[in-house]
Amino acid sequence: MQRRNFVKAGLVGTLVAGASGQLRRSLGSTAGPPKILLRSSWQTVNIGDIAHTPGVLKLLETYLPEAQVFLWPSKLDNGVDQILQRAFPKVTLVEGAEALSSAFDACDFLLHGSGPSLVAEKDVRRWHSETGKPFGVYGITLPPTPSSSTVALTDEVMQRTIDLLGEADFVFFRDSKSLELAIAKGCRSPTMEFGPDGAFACDLRDEQAADDFLTTHQLETGKFLCCIPRLRYTPYWTIPSKNRAPDPVKQARNDAMKEHDHAQLRTAIIEVVRNTDLKVLVCPEDQTQMRVGKELLLEKLPQDVRSRVAWREHYWLTGEAVSTYVRSAGLFGNEMHSPIMCIGHGIPAIVCRWAEQTSKGYMWQDIGLQEWLFNMDDEQDVQKIVPAVMELALQPAAAQAEAKRAQAFVQQRQQETMGVLAARLA
Repeated sequence: MQRRNFVKAGLVGTLVAGASGQLRRSLGSTAGPPKILLRSSWQTVNIGDIAHTPGVLKLLETYLPEAQVFLWPSKLDNGVDQILQRAFPKVTLVEGAEALSSAFDACDFLLHGSGPSLVAEKDVRRWHSETGKPFGVYGITLPPTPSSSTVALTDEVMQRTIDLLGEADFVFFRDSKSLELAIAKGCRSPTMEFGPDGAFACDLRDEQAADDFLTTHQLETGKFLCCIPRLRYTPYWTIPSKNRAPDPVKQARNDAMKEHDHAQLRTAIIEVVRNTDLKVLVCPEDQTQMRVGKELLLEKLPQDVRSRVAWREHYWLTGEAVSTYVRSAGLFGNEMHSPIMCIGHGIPAIVCRWAEQTSKGYMWQDIGLQEWLFNMDDEQDVQKIVPAVMELALQPAAAQAEAKRAQAFVQQRQQETMGVLAARLA
């Protein structure tokens, strides 16, 4: 689907949902502001998973300022709970069985936040079964195959998911491939459309931390690119807090593809440093990628290049990352959510993807950035990565204009999708 078709679909969906909302108002509360229970916050070892929640909270704050929002998280550690409470002081954090029971009674609507799948399917099913109140799904991928963060979907499991999504007032998929799959599988939600990942709206900031880091590494605003490494499967078994057993099959796949998947990134770094006045920052999106960046990028660079490449040794949180990205000239690499946060702020971003990441990367086509999307499983595509990075580096004004166009489209869809929710709560 092209951007203009998404826009048209969104306007139609808003009108339909508005009529539906008026007819079914009795399902919500009868007095006071609407109360929304946001099911989100999947984990904190990845700044993208952190970004989902403040992104959707920002949209709710902007487009439904009268709503009372309750956050039902899966995981809030690493100080992320305090960060969210400072950024969104009006949001009620739901922790513990008693608080959850009260939220089920008080809230009118459950909103499942962005994620790699219907992450909290059992909780959505519980809400639907116990309360009979409406729910919606905001910006997910429907994965037909396993990824580093999802499990394989058998026909039976997929059908149960499709049946539940069919009960939703609306389902916004963050990539058109997922939308097409849901339709093909017979999903019958009254509103099914493309809806941007909530992380596009994330605006957490930590300016001081970013300033300190950039100063230490002599990185000037607009004078560096960010590069993010990634293995085919996130090796969660190397993160102590995850307490996961090693996966020899996934490890073997990582080992087999890691050189292939980083050679073009390494070449792009070399070309940028040798042919422009830009520096490069190798940085992580999750807690496993500092080592990957050092092993596969930094340590394999020629000495003349390495002196102008900074490596982030420690994991960071989303606010510092965003405050760094907005100071950069752009980003390229094997991840998804750092590019999402870049485009959300009008910063150019190139995405390299592969089959193990499911279909989420196709959102770059959906928002008009197909020239910045590369399939690492297609060798013809792989050869185009370095030229694309160099074009971004050598033509910054054109690259930023392209990023701004995509940003404007995303913001339009955000407004329209929030309009669907607002009409449902009217």
